Amino acid sequence: MTLRRTAVALSAAALLIAPLAACGSSDSGADSDTIKVGIKYDQPGMGLKEGSKYTGMDVDVANYIAKELGKTPEFTEAVSSQRETFLKTGKVDYIVGTYSITDARKKDIDFAGPYFVAGQDLLVKTDSPIDGPDAMSGKKMCSVKGSTSATKFKEKYPAVQIQEYDTYSKCVEAIISGSVDALTTDNTILAGYAAQPQYKGKLKVVGKPFSEEKYGVGIKKGDKEMCTKVTAALEKMISSGEWKKIIDANLGPAGFTPDAAVNPPKPEACA
Repeated sequence: MTLRRTAVALSAAALLIAPLAACGSSDSGADSDTIKVGIKYDQPGMGLKEGSKYTGMDVDVANYIAKELGKTPEFTEAVSSQRETFLKTGKVDYIVGTYSITDARKKDIDFAGPYFVAGQDLLVKTDSPIDGPDAMSGKKMCSVKGSTSATKFKEKYPAVQIQEYDTYSKCVEAIISGSVDALTTDNTILAGYAAQPQYKGKLKVVGKPFSEEKYGVGIKKGDKEMCTKVTAALEKMISSGEWKKIIDANLGPAGFTPDAAVNPPKPEACA
């Protein structure tokens, strides 16, 4: 009788412990093997999700950082308008997603980097006469809500009508359908779209960048320990030659060449 009661008690304890253990194994933290990482899912060449496969320069950079931290990344889509909220609420531990370092964003979050310097440009149909932002008078421009590209273009060219979507891929579809005339964002992103098989020969990057975009790794405000570790990972990635391999593998097929005057950049020290 005593042995039976003991067995029942042990079984009950096991049932209580099992869910707790399962919960702990999926949590991201100092004692976890995983880390939560925000990326883009719709930027070919930079951050793209197809089925269960993730590809792109930012994905490779995110993987490199995670490996240096001794973690396995768990990816979450972080569109431009969600990024600061995701970092503040802890939904992700860091974001690698064509995330330009700006003074305005630094009020809410911290950045490690830069790890790449891009430039804002235009994507248009191959037969379009548009040869730069000054030719957009009376035309329709497309960009993404909450992006630096949309904000800067509005400030510099207030007379141009801007149509904003949640993702760049919707802008590309709008160009193909003729509902907008051009898409503006970083030349790295535009090159990736122009190189996609379904758009090859139909789209072109104008090739006249009119800004300097320093890509950083977004981190929760005040997390200096994480910033220091990520900065060390980026410095190692650049000095070891892995940075160049990542760039060539992801942007090379689009015929894109980084501006050697500003690349590779030197990551700044954490404040």
